[in-house]
Amino acid sequence: MARRPSLKRPLIVKTLIYQLLALLVAFFALLMVLVRADSGGYYTIQTFAPVAAEAVHRDRNGELYVQHTPELAELLKIVPGAWFIAEDEHGHHVTFGHVPPAYASLVGALDGIPYGDLRGRDRRDGLAVVVRQHSGPAGKLTIMAHGETDSLTMQMALAAHIITLPIFLLLALATIILTPIIVRRALAGVERIAQEARNISASRRGIRLTETAVPVEIAPLVTAVNDALDRLDEGHERQRRFIAAAAHELRTPIAILRVKIDAADDSTSRSLAVEVARLATLAEQLLDLHRMEEDGPKETLNLARAAKRVAADLAPLLIQSDKTVAVAVEPHFPVLGEAGAVERVISNLVLNAAEHGGRQIIVRVQGSCLEVEDDGPGIPVDQRERVFEPFQRLRPRQTGAGLGLNLVRQVIDRHGGRVTILDAPGGGALIRVEFPQHPGVASAPSLEH
Repeated sequence: MARRPSLKRPLIVKTLIYQLLALLVAFFALLMVLVRADSGGYYTIQTFAPVAAEAVHRDRNGELYVQHTPELAELLKIVPGAWFIAEDEHGHHVTFGHVPPAYASLVGALDGIPYGDLRGRDRRDGLAVVVRQHSGPAGKLTIMAHGETDSLTMQMALAAHIITLPIFLLLALATIILTPIIVRRALAGVERIAQEARNISASRRGIRLTETAVPVEIAPLVTAVNDALDRLDEGHERQRRFIAAAAHELRTPIAILRVKIDAADDSTSRSLAVEVARLATLAEQLLDLHRMEEDGPKETLNLARAAKRVAADLAPLLIQSDKTVAVAVEPHFPVLGEAGAVERVISNLVLNAAEHGGRQIIVRVQGSCLEVEDDGPGIPVDQRERVFEPFQRLRPRQTGAGLGLNLVRQVIDRHGGRVTILDAPGGGALIRVEFPQHPGVASAPSLEH
């Protein structure tokens, strides 16, 4: 079976792809802006200024001099051409290394330049300097130094990676986590609507899907479904009224016809009486279909007593048709059900056995189980589900409307019970009805053959 398309999956996956692409584009765009903000050239790494300040000392006369420190020696190994100018606030100064002529005029005038960065076009021209104020053994000094150089572009790219990359990674992680949550919450209304739709059935008509708090994109579908349910309910109501009216219209002429036939005294009238009885049964079954739509109150019933009463009511008709019926019941065992519906179940099962079975019919009640057995040809295994469908007959020439077992199945389903067809021990069909256990009874005995 082909896999059904998902709405959540493309929403989540595509949204994640687009957002991650947007984050990558934004990251590289920011990186390019930072790189292009650089005008090129090289600059001195500012860590040389404090190294120079630590190397400057004062003699007894207050003059500044440079003392070689391990840090300064290490830097000279890296940049042999390093140089610096150190000046205090009184104008005393000292130089180290070869100061380029371009900066010679600044010797003695650094006190007015507390901070600065000058870049050179080449690593080796010695013009890239840093100006900083630092305190050292000689006190507070203004240092102009040229030492280890680097490209500003590389530094800005590194800074962009160090600073912005974690931010973008956090944003990407938040996107991956939050997007599915947001999508699921956005589609929560769809899940709720689906649950409401599952609760709609033929026995619970009138229920409609909630149209409030539904996403705008789903609202037209919900409205269309509700409109379709309205039309279905309207059609069902028309059918129900038709069946009820037809059944009532049939009862009167059948009753009149039966009275007239009963007044006659020949064999033809007796044959007609059987046919009229079948018509009456059909009318009653149509009325049963109508009654099925109106659930009556369930009460505690004596199943054995109901079976006896139905068998007694049908006995004259069965005897007239050369049939016999026997009732075998055990003492009272309560079941919960609608009295009229349960009696119609028993009546339909007995009439079905009389119509399609042999001459002998046995009605058994044990606990919450009811069985109706006949000695006819039985029902083939492959037909035992089909006979519960309306207007179905095992043999085309059989009389009867084919509604009896369908009504039985519907009533038992509404009661939460089960109806099954088995083989009778001596041949024939055995239809077993199991009613749900009464809440006040611990357990019900089972029928075994």
